[in-house]
Amino acid sequence: MFERTACLALAATLALLAPAAAGAEQAGEVRPGFKLSGYYKNILARSETVLPAKERYTADLNRLRLELKGNLADGAALDLQYDNEILLGSYLHTAQFGLQKDQPSPQYWNLESNYSEAGSYYARHRLYRASVTLASGDTDVRIGRQRIAWGTGRFWSPLDMLNPFSPIQLEREERLGVDAVLVERKLGALSRLGAVYAPQHASRDSSAAAQWHGNRSGVDFSLVGGKFRRDHMVGIDLAGQIGSAGVRGELTSTRPETGASYRRAVAGLDYAFPNTLNLTAELYYNGGGASDRQAYDFASLFAGRIQNVGRRYVGLFAGYEITPLLKWNNYFVGNLADHSSYFSPSLTYSMKTSLDWTVGVQLFRGSNGSEYGRFNDVYYTQLQWFF
Repeated sequence: MFERTACLALAATLALLAPAAAGAEQAGEVRPGFKLSGYYKNILARSETVLPAKERYTADLNRLRLELKGNLADGAALDLQYDNEILLGSYLHTAQFGLQKDQPSPQYWNLESNYSEAGSYYARHRLYRASVTLASGDTDVRIGRQRIAWGTGRFWSPLDMLNPFSPIQLEREERLGVDAVLVERKLGALSRLGAVYAPQHASRDSSAAAQWHGNRSGVDFSLVGGKFRRDHMVGIDLAGQIGSAGVRGELTSTRPETGASYRRAVAGLDYAFPNTLNLTAELYYNGGGASDRQAYDFASLFAGRIQNVGRRYVGLFAGYEITPLLKWNNYFVGNLADHSSYFSPSLTYSMKTSLDWTVGVQLFRGSNGSEYGRFNDVYYTQLQWFF
């Protein structure tokens, strides 16, 4: 009941503030005032389910996201992002969807609710982001649902323990938020000290950590340490330049509540050519994974508790602007132990300044029992209108 009331209240707030925000923008007001923006996205996908058995399906996702950002007062800023989604298609009749829709929220507040459901559609809404930032001098305090992006990895980030993401997710720009309190203190132009507390209903699952970020001789670095749910972790990341190439790296050591300690590491390279060709390569070592496919923890993978089941991976990206309006993107992820792989090419065409159309495919290859061999190919088209 709480999450339903909160979502409805936010929707009403956005509707009431939209005219005021638009009026303030027309009048040239900068502060105080609000900016209302967002997007509508449609994703039409064709594939087969993974669990509990293969069922061919079509899924049609329609999402309206409204973003309200602005200053409540001097030193107080608001960030609200509300999603309203309607899912259509035969996917609604699969056993996998029945299991997926009943999964509990990993966040402290369950601010997601389905408000209407029938055989032909499933409608839900949620708070994607909801935070207030209080600023005083060189100190910022952000409270609420937010994205805390620690780490430098593009495919994997051992330091990003609060908002972990899958390297094969279809919507790569989407990042799950965390309900937390973040305090950051600026120590200089390029350095800061941060501390975060993310509660959970079971106190032993709460997270508390600190980060020190600095820069020396053109190299950015961060030191992170703390407790993430039931694991204790310390780590470091580095980012700099070698010639025209960007280089990145992360290294962490984790002591879980049970079992032996392990390390995770990422090394990355980025290079942009003058002809708009962009290349990225990452190597990932996951000491928490299994070296033998017989020990793969697929239950935790499908539940979203971990992002990979193996130990050694490579990630590659190549992007190229064929024309100023047409872009070609390619993502590749390979498990170096069981030789399974994921490849996702796509083409994005800018039909208008605020309207993009994408067609793409996710291809999974691998033998029986391998990591990516368990998934099925996905063919999709996406239309996104920004406003």
